[in-house]
Amino acid sequence: MDSLNELQASTLFKEHAFIGGRWVDYADDDRITVDNPADGQPVARVPNLPADYIAGGIDAACQAFERWQRQPAVSRADRLLGWYERMLEQREKLARLMTLEQGKPLAEARAEVEYAASFLRWFAEEARRARGTTIPSEEAEFVTGSVKEPVGVVALVTPWNFPLAMITRKAAAALAAGCTVLVRPAKETPLSALALAELGSQAGLDEGEFNVLTTQGERFVECMAADARVRALSFTGSTPVGRKLIEQSAGTIKNVSMELGGNAPFIVCRDADLSQAVDSAIAAKFQTTGQDCIAANRFYVHQDLYESFIEQFSEKMNALPVGNGLDEQTRIGPLIHEGAVEKAKRLVTDAWEKGADISGRDQIEAPGKRFFMPTLIAGMNEGMAVAQEESFAPIAPVAPFSRDDEVLAAANTTELGLAAYVCGRDEGRVRRYLRELEFGMVGVNTMDITGPHVPFGGMKQAGLGREGAHCGMEEFLETKYFCLGPADNGRGPE
Repeated sequence: MDSLNELQASTLFKEHAFIGGRWVDYADDDRITVDNPADGQPVARVPNLPADYIAGGIDAACQAFERWQRQPAVSRADRLLGWYERMLEQREKLARLMTLEQGKPLAEARAEVEYAASFLRWFAEEARRARGTTIPSEEAEFVTGSVKEPVGVVALVTPWNFPLAMITRKAAAALAAGCTVLVRPAKETPLSALALAELGSQAGLDEGEFNVLTTQGERFVECMAADARVRALSFTGSTPVGRKLIEQSAGTIKNVSMELGGNAPFIVCRDADLSQAVDSAIAAKFQTTGQDCIAANRFYVHQDLYESFIEQFSEKMNALPVGNGLDEQTRIGPLIHEGAVEKAKRLVTDAWEKGADISGRDQIEAPGKRFFMPTLIAGMNEGMAVAQEESFAPIAPVAPFSRDDEVLAAANTTELGLAAYVCGRDEGRVRRYLRELEFGMVGVNTMDITGPHVPFGGMKQAGLGREGAHCGMEEFLETKYFCLGPADNGRGPE
C-alpha cells in the first residue's frame, strides 16, 4: 500500500457521498478537490452536494430512525462491534489514506485509527447501559420513574485534524443511544469519513443509520438548522464558528454540543522532574504538528528551571524529522494549508517584534509550501498574539514564572478552557492547581489525557457538553418521566 494508485484501487477509496445506505454522486462540474498537504497534489474529487441532496439525507436518516430506535440495545451494540473489528482489520489502509489527505505522520495516523475504533467498542458496551431511574412516589399506589429515549436525528460537523476519531467519538455515542446520524466531514479530509462509511455498511449500517454528506459547511448547517426533524447538532471546531452554529440552531431549539478551541497552558513547577517535563512538553506540543485542540499552546516554566528547560527542549525539538507523513521517519508533517503557514509566520513575527528570542531551524529548510519548521519563542509575554491565539502550528512560546498565584492567573486569562498540563511532584501544589485551573481537563506529569473513557470537553468558551465516557451518550438521550396511577388489578369496570 505504498502508492496512491494502490489506495485508489481499494474498496475503502470512495469519491461519492453515502446517503440512505447508497453511494451517491453529483455533477462532475461541482466537486470538492482533496489534495495531499505534503505536496499539494490532487488525491480525489468528491461531490459538493446541493441543498436538495442534503434534504434527501435528512429524509433517509428520519426513515432509518423509525427502525433504529426500536432495535434492541444488544443489536445496536453488535453493529458497532462489527464496525470496530473491520476498522482494526483495515488499520493500515485507513492510516495511509488519512496521511494522504491530512498529512500527519504515519505513526500518528495508525494511532488515530486505534483511537477512533476504541470509541466504537466503548459505546457498543455503553449501549446496554442507558438506564432510567425509579423515583419514590409520594402516593402509595403510584409508580414514578424515568426512562431514556434517543433524541432523534443528529447532525455531526467534524474537523480535519482528526478525520476518523472526531467522527466515531460522536457517531458511536449517537448510534448507541438509538439516534441516526448525518456527518459532514471537513472538506479537506472527506476520504477518511467515506472509508468509515464503507466499513460501517459492511457491519450492517446500510439503511440510513450513518450518512456522510460531502458539501460546503455553511450549506450543510443551514439545511440542518432549519429542519426541525434534526433534533441535535454536535460540532468540533473553532469557538467563533461554534457561536454562529448555536445562533443558527436556536430557531428550532436543537440539542447542541460543542467541542471548541483551546489555549492550553503547560506549567513546569520548580520541583518537576525536568527530563520528564521536557519529554511531555515535546509530545504535548508537536503531536499532529501542533494542529490539535489540546496541544500545549503556552509554556510557563519556573525561573529556576527555565534556562535548562529551554536548552533541553530546543535540542529535542531540533532533532524532530520534518517531511512527508508517508515517510516512516517523519515526526513533523505539513500544515493543512498555506493559510496556516502564514498564520504561524505572523505569530512568530509579532513575538519577535515584541522582544522574544526566536530559535529553531531556518524556515528555508522547510520541504514544501505547507511546512513550518518547529520554532521556540523564549520570553513570551501576555501582549504577544501567540499567548492569546490558538496557534495550531509547531510553535512553542515559553515564559518564566516565580510564584504559584502568578502562573495560575496567567494560565486562566484565556476563555478557551479546554485542557491544561502541570509537571510537579508536590502533592499540595498539584491539588491547588487542579482546583484553580479553569480548564475542563488537566493532565499532571503526562500529556496522555484522552481515551474513550474520558469525559472530553472544556470550560468557559471551550465548548458545551462532554464527549466520551458515559456522559458522551447522554448528549443524545432525552429523559422521559412517567407517573403510573393506581392499577385496577385487571378487573375492569364492575
